[in-house]
Amino acid sequence: MLLSVENLSKSYPGPEGPVPVLRGVDLQVQAGATLALRGESGSGKSTLLHLVGGLDRADGGRIVIDGQEVTALDDAGRAALRRETIGIIFQQFNLIPSLTVAANIAFQARLAGRHDATRAAELAEALGLTEQLDKYPEQLSGGQQQRVAIARALAARPALVLADEPTGNLDEDTAAVVMDQMLSLVTETGAALMMVTHSPDLAGRLGRQLHLRQGRLA
Repeated sequence: MLLSVENLSKSYPGPEGPVPVLRGVDLQVQAGATLALRGESGSGKSTLLHLVGGLDRADGGRIVIDGQEVTALDDAGRAALRRETIGIIFQQFNLIPSLTVAANIAFQARLAGRHDATRAAELAEALGLTEQLDKYPEQLSGGQQQRVAIARALAARPALVLADEPTGNLDEDTAAVVMDQMLSLVTETGAALMMVTHSPDLAGRLGRQLHLRQGRLA
């Protein structure tokens, strides 16, 4: 099992005390599997994704990825896990504005000590970015920026890809194209994919769907 989540809980401070967001979540994802997380706004989808990605700390429970207990790692350990095992695709792209497209694609792979120029070029070609490699993020359309984010996440050959509303900022036609490209590349690399989405159509393209309601999975 690549990812195992056990009895995970998380609350955030509120004016009248802690506000529970996740209440004893259990979840498993096998290597190479695809999973869509759905739920209303505020249901905890992004919180769960961020906890799995080591971007935040849980209040209770365990997260184990590829044999490593994320919930037992310090900040440095979680950063190392993100470099070496996890690729994250954000809704807001999160590209580095001072780096070219080529440098953005290579960024995480270089941090992980896995930069492969041939692999980066293959990803750029597959995502239609070959002519954009010397440009900067501000010179690209939203769809192109999201393709760069996908290439960056996959360039380091992660075991697990986490995608938080990866097409949420794109128009419907562009979203469909970007989703096609992302799913094809994730399948080709053999990575597992866990994606947060509001879209039933996009969720239906993944192997399994789970719904978060009031902090619990169904």
